[in-house]
Amino acid sequence: MDKKTEEFYVRLKEELSSTSEWPSEYLYKFIVPTDPKKVEEVENAFDNIGAVINTHQSKTGKYTSLSINVTMQSPADVVEKYIEVSNIEGIISL
Repeated sequence: MDKKTEEFYVRLKEELSSTSEWPSEYLYKFIVPTDPKKVEEVENAFDNIGAVINTHQSKTGKYTSLSINVTMQSPADVVEKYIEVSNIEGIISL
């Protein structure tokens, strides 16, 4: 992980710690190229933790957005999930 990305995650953890009480619901938003395997990879990362996942394809069908609402135990857990899915090719975190 590069220094800029690492600094982003440190700031995110600090912000989440100061603005929310934990455990707390967190809304992840991702965009992936429309490929059932990529969508499934993201969904699998949140499997068995009570996540509510909504998907929506772009008008052209090239991309699929995923909104994932899930109760996370701590800011560190939130960041850990971002890092886990970051290795999915073509994923964009919003």
